[in-house]
Formats: sequence, structure tokens, C-alpha cells
Amino acid sequence: MEQHDRAKSINIAIDGPAGAGKSTVARKVARRFGYLYIDTGAMYRAVTLAALRHGIDAGDACRLGKLAAELDIRLEPGDPVQRVYLNGEDVTEAIRSRNVTQSVSAVAAVEAVRLRLVEMQRELAAAKGVVMDGRDIGSHVLPDAELKVFLTASVEERALRRYKEIGEAQGIPLATLEREIAERDRTDEQREISPLVRADDAVLLDSTRLSIDEVVDRIAHFGRTKLGEAK
Repeated sequence: MEQHDRAKSINIAIDGPAGAGKSTVARKVARRFGYLYIDTGAMYRAVTLAALRHGIDAGDACRLGKLAAELDIRLEPGDPVQRVYLNGEDVTEAIRSRNVTQSVSAVAAVEAVRLRLVEMQRELAAAKGVVMDGRDIGSHVLPDAELKVFLTASVEERALRRYKEIGEAQGIPLATLEREIAERDRTDEQREISPLVRADDAVLLDSTRLSIDEVVDRIAHFGRTKLGEAK
């Protein structure tokens, strides 16, 4: 792990479609630099879990906005994964359920939900030394981030990774995951509020044929270059 001087640190934004490996990569990059990792997707999943528990439909923007404003969402370092707390309850596993996964895009498209969570995310990043991943970090949440990376991979590769992660154990066919990921891409790219888009100054990194460590090494190299430019 490299030394972390917050006053001389940069913010790193990693965007990309579902299943591109953003969370795993971002967590490892943060550990490499000694930075704070912020999983924005987990925050949207926490709101989605709360909405499902309250019986709030994804199309009810008014109730979803009120719900998001009232929730206490905390992220804490964990090994091997970051722990997510919703109103004091550890929901790290619960937010990865299939029901949440199938509903999170619709909830994340609600303007009031995004405004509230973006506010929280910007507050966390204000002091620098943050690695944040999501769909619109470089383009919207942290437009001034010193390093922006758009991490992608083919739909087939992303579906295969998801299959190895959850599909095989849960009996979900690979073809089903491919369809769901392609549909998730369309939903994220076409939503009116902060759609999935590559920022003009983001580095495009295709991980289809790269290992996780190779991706981390490349982003770390970009980061060290940006740190040198910032001095």
C-alpha cells in the first residue's frame, strides 16, 4: 500500500456498465493507494432494499424520494467486501439479492433518490483521497475528479463473470444473465437522470481479456501519473 497524504491526494472515478468488475477493481485500487473506497452502487441497492421492504413501487417517485431522505446509509471497510449498513443493520448480503438486483436500475433512475445520494457521495469525496465507482461518477457526481476511468467488457464476458459469481449456485442460466445485463445496459444508458455515459476526459479500459490484477495495475499507473502532475 502506498502512503496516503490526504492533502496531496486525488479522487479516482471508475464508471462502467453492470458486471464490468468496477467494485472489485475500485476496492483494490483504493487499498493500493490507501484511499477511501465508496461503492455508490451499494448505496442505491440499500435504498432499493428499503423500498422493497416498505412495499414501495419503483414507479412511485414521491415515496421513494421521501424514503431516501430518511435513510441512514453507512459504508465501512471490510475484508473481503465493504460492509453496508442501513439504519444500523448490516445489509451487505441482503442488498445483493436477486430481487434487489432486478429493481435497482428503476430506483436509481428516480431523480429525488439520485439527488440525495449524490449529495452524500460528494460530501464523502470533498477531502480527496477517494476511489468511487458507479455509472455517472466522472460525468456527474465527481466531474472534477483528477482521474476518470470508464471500465467495460463485452456483454458475454460480464454475464459469464456474474454466472460464476451467483448464477451457477442459484441455477440461473447464463443466457438469462446475458439478457438481463443487456437490458440493464439499455436502462442505464437511456434514463433521463444521469445516464451511464463515458466522460469526455475518461480513460477507456476494456477488461474483457484482462485479469483483475492487470486492470488494477493499469489504473494504479494512471493514478501515479496524475499524482505526479498534481504536485
